[in-house]
Amino acid sequence: MCELALEIEMASSMSGMFSGQQPPGVHPVGAPGGPGQPGFPGAATRGPGSNTLVDELESSFEACFASLVSQDYVNGTDQEEIRTGVDQCIQKFLDVARQTECFFLQKRLQLSVQKPEQVVKEDVSELRNELQRKELLVQKHLSKLHHWQQVLEDVSVQHRKPTDLPPPGPLAFLEQASASLPPAPLKPN
Repeated sequence: MCELALEIEMASSMSGMFSGQQPPGVHPVGAPGGPGQPGFPGAATRGPGSNTLVDELESSFEACFASLVSQDYVNGTDQEEIRTGVDQCIQKFLDVARQTECFFLQKRLQLSVQKPEQVVKEDVSELRNELQRKELLVQKHLSKLHHWQQVLEDVSVQHRKPTDLPPPGPLAFLEQASASLPPAPLKPN
């Protein structure tokens, strides 16, 4: 229960992080930029008017894209320098994406503690949607099954028709051949 209280406290202390209004100097243990996760650069205290996480995510994505389509990258002047720059842009984007994910996970945790019935409603809704999707899939497979059963039945009926005739005996070929000949003329007595 102590861990849950700590998680709630972390989530509430980060509530302003999304809007850029995090209280100065507050870095709970385990929060991005705090002592528990030193791998998230750029998550230090934000002053008023600074970028939000979403703005940072967008700008880091644009920087990744820009580094890939820049004229230096196309011309290929210094491959190692270009590779390093692209790697740095991608790493910054991944770091900001982790921070954003952490923020939303903490908000989700906060919501689950404050309004557990909402989480249950969402779970029920997701299960209903999944059930409908699976029902449609079952109907689709049943339709295909009926189609192929009909095809199989049609093929087996076609194979049964020749077997309805009596099985051929040793002279069956001659009987069939003679049946196709015109009748022999009668001899006069």
